[in-house]
Amino acid sequence: MGRRAWWLVAMNVLIPGSAQILAGNRRLGRFGLGATLAGWLLVVLTVGLGLFWRDAAIVLGGNWFVLTIIQVLLIGYVVLWVVLTIDTIRLLRVVKLPPVTRFAAPVAALLVLSLVAWGGLFASSAAASSRGAFTTIFGNSGPSLPPSDGYYNILLLGADSGTGRDSMRYDSISVVSMNAATGAVTIFGIPRDMPNVPFAEDSPMRDPERVGYDYRNYFEGHDDSECGWGSGINQLTNAVQVCREDRGESLYPEAAAHGSDPGIEATKDAAEGVLGIEIPYYVFVDMNGFADLIDALGGVRITVEKRLPEGGGPAYPDQPAKDWATGWIEAGEQAMDGDTAQWYARSRYTTSDFDRMKRQRQLQEAILAQFTPQNVLTNFSSIVDAGAALAHTDLPQDKLPEFFDLVMKAKKQKVTTVELTPDGGVSEREPDFDQIHEMVQQALHPPTETPTP
Repeated sequence: MGRRAWWLVAMNVLIPGSAQILAGNRRLGRFGLGATLAGWLLVVLTVGLGLFWRDAAIVLGGNWFVLTIIQVLLIGYVVLWVVLTIDTIRLLRVVKLPPVTRFAAPVAALLVLSLVAWGGLFASSAAASSRGAFTTIFGNSGPSLPPSDGYYNILLLGADSGTGRDSMRYDSISVVSMNAATGAVTIFGIPRDMPNVPFAEDSPMRDPERVGYDYRNYFEGHDDSECGWGSGINQLTNAVQVCREDRGESLYPEAAAHGSDPGIEATKDAAEGVLGIEIPYYVFVDMNGFADLIDALGGVRITVEKRLPEGGGPAYPDQPAKDWATGWIEAGEQAMDGDTAQWYARSRYTTSDFDRMKRQRQLQEAILAQFTPQNVLTNFSSIVDAGAALAHTDLPQDKLPEFFDLVMKAKKQKVTTVELTPDGGVSEREPDFDQIHEMVQQALHPPTETPTP
C-alpha cells in the first residue's frame, strides 16, 4: 500500500490524469490526461515558435485575444490539477498506509500542487498584465513605414504628468536612430531650451495661415501671464496646444487617431528640422512612473561624478543647497532605487541642463542593462505594469518583431551618443543647423576609407 501510494502521487505529478485511469474514475482520468497532453503540445509549439518562428511568436504574444485564451486555459488547468490532486489523495486510502507514508504522501502531493498552482497563476497573471500593457501602450498607432535612409528614427520624450505641473513641457528630448540592418543605435540629445528651431519641409508649422498669430510670435517669446512660453523647443506644447482654442487639432487633425497629440507632432517636426532626418514615431516616458519601473527592475547601478542635492530647489536664489536639500546623492558608485534615480535624472540645482542630459543618458543605459531574461522573468508583472503606466507611443504593432530583433542586436553593441550642446560643439544661443545636419550624417553614415592600392 505504501509503494502504491507513492506511485499514484508520482503519476499525478508527472502525468496528471494517469492515476485516475489506473485506480479511479477513468472518465476524469481521460479528461485530465487529454488536457495534460494538449498542454505539453502547446508548450512544445510555443518553444518551437520562439526558436524558429520568432516573428510569429511575437505577433501572437502581442494579440489580446490570444493572451486572453492563454489566461483562461492556464486558470482552467490549475483548477483541473487541484481536482486531480484531491482525487489522487482520496485514492491513496490514507487509513491503510504505513504511519510515515500516511503523512508524507498527501503532504508531498499538496506541496507539488502548491508549486504548480503558483506557477500557473503567475503565468496567467503575466498574460493578463501583457494584454493590458499592449492595449495601453499600443492602443492606437501610426502608419507602418519602412526605414528612412537605412534607419528607424524615434523621438524619445520625457516629462512629468504629475500634480503641480502647469503644462506638459518636455524635460528630456532626444532621437534614437536604429540601423535597420545592424541594430546599431545612435542617440541625439537635443537641449530642451534650444531656440529658434526649424521645422520639417512638410510641417504645418511652416504655414502662417494655419498656425495663426500665436506661433508667428513664438520665436520672440510670449509674456502672456496666463499662457507664458518662450522660444525653446520644449515650449512647443504650450504654443501648439495650451495657447490655442482648438488645442492644435486644426494643425494635426490625425494625431489623436494615431495615438499622438499636436504637441508631440510639432516636436517631431521640430526635431526633424534640427537633425535633418525623418522621424515617424515617438515614445513618451512619463517621469511620474519612472521610479516604479526602476524599483520593479530591482534598482540600477550608477557611477556618480559629482555630489548632487535632492529636493525642489532653493526658496531664494542665493540660498545654499545645504539649507534646502532633502538629501544628497554622493559621488562614487551608487545602487539607486527609483526615487533616487529620478532625482539623479532631474536635479537641476548646482548643475546645468547639459550635465543633466548626460546623466539621463547614463540612466538609459543602466536601465537597458537591467533588462536581463532572469530579471524580467522574476519581476515580470511589476515591470509590465510599470511600463504600461510609464510609456506611450505610436509605434505600430506589426513592427514589433522587427524591432525586437534589432534590439537584440543593439544589446551587443555600444550606444553612440551625440549631444547637441556646447561640449559637443553646438552653440547654446545660436545653433548652426547646417552644422548639426552634417554632424548627424557623419554619425549615421560615416565615410568609408578608400583602400590603398
